[in-house]
Amino acid sequence: MASRTSSPLLHPDERDFDLFAVMNALTDPVRLSIVLRLADESAVPCGTFDLPIAKSALSRHLRVLREAGVISQRDEGTRRVNSLRAQELERRFPGLLDLVLKEGANRSTPQPVPA
Repeated sequence: MASRTSSPLLHPDERDFDLFAVMNALTDPVRLSIVLRLADESAVPCGTFDLPIAKSALSRHLRVLREAGVISQRDEGTRRVNSLRAQELERRFPGLLDLVLKEGANRSTPQPVPA
């Protein structure tokens, strides 16, 4: 949940996207499932991701994706909304996102970690 006291959201410029940072962000199964959802929906609030992880872990995964340039985040009132930076990624790394989405759709969704 976004708040007035949260840190400013920093997003890399398209020209500063690093292929290895993007690939690192996309190799994690949880982050891949986030990207797959964002490919289907244009704007998804943080609280609506139904993943078997703690809120703090979700925040960390979203931060990794944002800092790599894969997603953008914006605050709307008390909600933080996430979007895929598909056009920027396509311009910077043509075909990469399409390949990730195609291959990622063939993988299973993350499962809860046993306690």
